[in-house]
Amino acid sequence: MSIAPVLHATGIANFSAAQALAAPDMGAVNALIRTRLASDVVLINQIAEHIIGGGGKRLRPMLVLLAAQAAGYFGRNHILLAAVVEFIHTATLLHDDVVDESDLRRGRKTANALWGNAASVLVGDFLYSRAFQMMVEADDMRVMRLLADTTNKIAEGEVLQLLNIHNPDVDEAAYLRVIERKTAVLFAAATRLGGLLAGLPPAQEEALARYGLNLGFAFQIADDVLDYVSDAGTLGKNIGDDLAEGKATLPLIYALERASPTQAASLRRAIETGGLDSLDNIVAAIRDSGALERARAQAQKFSDAAKAALSTLPQSVARDALRVLADYALQRNH
Repeated sequence: MSIAPVLHATGIANFSAAQALAAPDMGAVNALIRTRLASDVVLINQIAEHIIGGGGKRLRPMLVLLAAQAAGYFGRNHILLAAVVEFIHTATLLHDDVVDESDLRRGRKTANALWGNAASVLVGDFLYSRAFQMMVEADDMRVMRLLADTTNKIAEGEVLQLLNIHNPDVDEAAYLRVIERKTAVLFAAATRLGGLLAGLPPAQEEALARYGLNLGFAFQIADDVLDYVSDAGTLGKNIGDDLAEGKATLPLIYALERASPTQAASLRRAIETGGLDSLDNIVAAIRDSGALERARAQAQKFSDAAKAALSTLPQSVARDALRVLADYALQRNH
């Protein structure tokens, strides 16, 4: 059952209302995405349309739009850059699914499952290069530097994660280094772009970036918790995928810290082998250890830090919407 948008006199009250606030600009972003996806190579059109048209909440481009509103920007480059951010994100999804050998995303077959790894990687490269073509159109060296650096950091995060695969000794600090680069830096870039476009003072621009970074941390930790508490129909991907890929995410890391010797041995073996034979027992061990509650509490800290960063910005409905997104990151079920 859908929840109707709610707008209180004091501002935005839920995620649907935040979406509604961004909707006019998001319509323009979606139209631009469709236009700039076009290629005379049919396979590019097919695969790009499959993943771009596959749903999703467009959270990252929404962050660009709402941050620009909160910063008082009145131009049109936020539309262009929101599309750029979505193209970068989509390229990472195509590459991630190949690396992770995933066959399900947002409840549908992944591109690599339908067209093969080679096509998915190459279309991901197309989307990256199209994003860079588009960001040049903004004609702002600060924007180009930010997005180039961000894309490079995302690649570093992918390699860091690859190095950690099947390693049961990954600790919380190593996990946070990975998700900072894989997820949080693109959130931070999305919100910083709003401040850059509006010409905010450095302190306020940095506050927007800090908001995005902390939101990204909260979002990814909450996502990793969902891998052990949701179901495939709701989550849109297979339950236990992280474990099957040998990823020691925060719930597993916390569970290992407090598990009995027998449970710890089982958890370590599961990470090392990527086996799902005893998934029910592993999920029970994670829940019994209190790891899910600890992980949620850590996500809450990052969400609170994100909201605190917004205090330097003038009050506005767009700022309220950004605050709501920090809560939404923890409350969503997919």
